[in-house]
Amino acid sequence: MSLTDFRALGRSGLVVSPLCLGTMTFGPGEWGADEAASREIFSAYRDAGGNFVDTSDIYSGGASEELVGKFIRETGSRDEIVLGTKFGFNASSSPLTSSQGGGGNPHAGGAGSKNIHRALDASLKRLETDYIDLYWMHIWDGVTPVEEIVQTLGDLVRAGKIRHYAFSDMPAWVAMKAATIASERRVPGPIAMQVEYSLVMREVEAEHFPVAREGGMGVMPWSPLAGGFLTGKYKREDTSDTGRLSGANPFGDSKFTDRNWAILDTLREVADELGCEPAQAALAWAMSRPGVASTIIGARTAKQLKGNIAAASLRLTEDQKERLDKVSAPTPGFTSSLGSPAIREMLFGGHDVTGWGE
Repeated sequence: MSLTDFRALGRSGLVVSPLCLGTMTFGPGEWGADEAASREIFSAYRDAGGNFVDTSDIYSGGASEELVGKFIRETGSRDEIVLGTKFGFNASSSPLTSSQGGGGNPHAGGAGSKNIHRALDASLKRLETDYIDLYWMHIWDGVTPVEEIVQTLGDLVRAGKIRHYAFSDMPAWVAMKAATIASERRVPGPIAMQVEYSLVMREVEAEHFPVAREGGMGVMPWSPLAGGFLTGKYKREDTSDTGRLSGANPFGDSKFTDRNWAILDTLREVADELGCEPAQAALAWAMSRPGVASTIIGARTAKQLKGNIAAASLRLTEDQKERLDKVSAPTPGFTSSLGSPAIREMLFGGHDVTGWGE
């Protein structure tokens, strides 16, 4: 596999690379890369053949969008790049960006029609483009009716301001309801979902993966390296200097558990067998999972990015996949238990019948 082994994103004609360039690091901030470093990262991804770039209106207070737009304009690559950005978080309250504007305005965030139009117009300006290829609801606000979200985003598709839309960080039922409404009304529906997914975070397999399969959405893992935990740079005996896993950030300190250290031990064994870094083996595992369309990778340097891109050429053996699957298997919950072999045998006369898409 390489970055030019393109695949359709969900049930759509949008063709993307198996690794997507995440640009949360582009711009100022604790985890940021300045303009020169960001340009080098962007160039390294494009030189490797990648065509899928992911940003958001809140990354670095909008600076990420500005840099991405600038690099695309400088390289004349707009027609080649699948450009995705997001709306949802209120810039005045998000921990991912410094306070800017907003002033507590509830209509400066959320998934309501008023904010979607405001956010999109601002993103188009920063990105220096007339349209977005993939517009993401960054997070469900728990308030806006799904019917309004589908109506607003579908109207934007028909208006040509966005080509497709997708959902990130939402309950599985929200994505399924949106897909159902769109199907029944014969209007544009979501084509992908972004969720945290890695060897140490597999809970979404119970609800979100089946919804994605049924609703025609490609799964896009974010944080496939678990905030850096799966790089192997942290030591069980000393977690005092834990970088992004310390302090106020989306990852917290929950990665340092006995279960996760055991997963990392097995990952290191597999990486040694493959002659690669643990991070590359972790990415190869994520990319091999059924339903995963494109995996988001980010970096603060071009060297880090090139190391991640190398994962696209790795092939895990069936034995290596089985060992990683076994050590990282999530604790079965109510939903996953309903499809267990034991239940199926009770339903189908003593036979474990395999379902469609499994």
